[in-house]
Amino acid sequence: MGGSSFSSDQSSAHATATAQMVPTTKRARLTSIQAKSNASGSIIFKSGGGSGTTVATYLFGAEGLDMYLPGNGIFFNEGIHATIAGTTGVTITFT
Repeated sequence: MGGSSFSSDQSSAHATATAQMVPTTKRARLTSIQAKSNASGSIIFKSGGGSGTTVATYLFGAEGLDMYLPGNGIFFNEGIHATIAGTTGVTITFT
C-alpha cells in the first residue's frame, strides 16, 4: 500500500451560454459534466465547432445534471462545443 504516484491532466471549462469549450485544434475526452437547470435543460456536445458532428446530447429537469463519465470519457477529435439551453451554466472536466 502507498508509495504510488498519481497524476492527472484534467482541465475544466465553464460556460453560461452556447460556447466552444475546448478549441477545435485540440483533441479532448469529456470526463464529467455539471449543469444547473431552471426547469428543463439541454446540452448538445459537438466535435468540430457549432456546425460539427453531434457526439452526445443530455436532457435534464430542475434537478440539473451531475455526471461522471467512467473509463476514458467521451472522445472529441476536434474540440468540444456545447449548445446550451435552459441552464444558467455548465462546467465540464476533460483531458
